[in-house]
Amino acid sequence: MVNGIERPLDLLNSAKGKEILVQLKTGKQFVGTLLAFDIHINVVLDNAREIEGGEQKTSYGLTFLRGDTIIFISPSAASKA
Repeated sequence: MVNGIERPLDLLNSAKGKEILVQLKTGKQFVGTLLAFDIHINVVLDNAREIEGGEQKTSYGLTFLRGDTIIFISPSAASKA
């Protein structure tokens, strides 16, 4: 167990209320505050922004991202995007 993380969903649970980076299969990246997720890794982001080339492209606000479109989620990489 590292930092209270025993299962993959524990990492997402610890990231609730914090900014995360989400990479989609389409190549798009989104940064936003994780509000909720389910066992299918469907996620709800608040203040979601699409990032392209390290810069904000579009702001979406409250956004639902479907789990089967997600490649990875990084709780700590949001500040680097």
